[in-house]
Amino acid sequence: MPKILYNPEVLEHRPKSYHVENPERVITILDSLKSNGFEDIILIEGKSTIDEVLEIHSKEYVDSIIKLSSAFNYYDGDTYLCTKTLDAALTAFKLAKEAVNLALNDKDLYFALTRPPGHHAEKNKAMGFCIYNNVAVGAHYLIEKYKFNKIAIVDFDVHHGNGTQDIFHNNKKVLYISTHQYPYYPGTGTEQEKGKYNNIFNIPLPAGTTSEEYLNAYGFVLKKLKEFKDRNKITKAVYNAYFSDLNMQIETLQTKVDELKQKLDYRECLISKLQTELNKTRQNCENLKNEYISKINDLNKHFKLFW
Repeated sequence: MPKILYNPEVLEHRPKSYHVENPERVITILDSLKSNGFEDIILIEGKSTIDEVLEIHSKEYVDSIIKLSSAFNYYDGDTYLCTKTLDAALTAFKLAKEAVNLALNDKDLYFALTRPPGHHAEKNKAMGFCIYNNVAVGAHYLIEKYKFNKIAIVDFDVHHGNGTQDIFHNNKKVLYISTHQYPYYPGTGTEQEKGKYNNIFNIPLPAGTTSEEYLNAYGFVLKKLKEFKDRNKITKAVYNAYFSDLNMQIETLQTKVDELKQKLDYRECLISKLQTELNKTRQNCENLKNEYISKINDLNKHFKLFW
């Protein structure tokens, strides 16, 4: 059974009025997990330091977030900050790193329930509700502390993870793979974006993509993962899952998701950890609740660890 990592500090990042990225999303998920018998919810205390964030983001950008979060502000048209945003973002960083520690030390599966979200946050700027990149810190931590030589990140959010791509663009130790709707927010993720070391692999999918076409795209993902593994002799990879939003125009039926899990043979891909974070644009908490319950059940049934 996967274990849920949580800290209520993530609820303190709050908008002044209604916003699709709001604390109710985490509250709904937690309540639903508990009502469905998931009792392994572990409180992780503390938060990361600014110095830890500076390993991922530039000082100029980090300083701008500190300044803007001294009061309620908008970084851009989508991304708000309040006086508790910095603490929430640092707490999310801590949760991501603790998921890595616990997964590797206990050889078990951990699910980090975090907000604000992260994969749109670039090295030098916030975007798409994201402040600091929680995905990037997990991968970076595996490299720096645990001396992993190669990390693969597979991102199947309907939105391209421009922030994660930006941070690892010049890092030959990280392979970033994304399947996403294109053209769509944030406007990045073309096939021409390959990274300095051919370590970026984007599969943009047009609106109207069917479940079968979406599933078939993962044949290319598996091929890229195999090439990366064989060439660089990796022994473990990080698998980062993001869940789609209600505005997506790509059909992903549950039957096809099950097929995708079979295609992504975890023994072959040598997956060691699943770290998930809340997606940015879910507008219906009831659907969000049902989806997370389904995903947690899927983790228990399908996502296995091989060491």
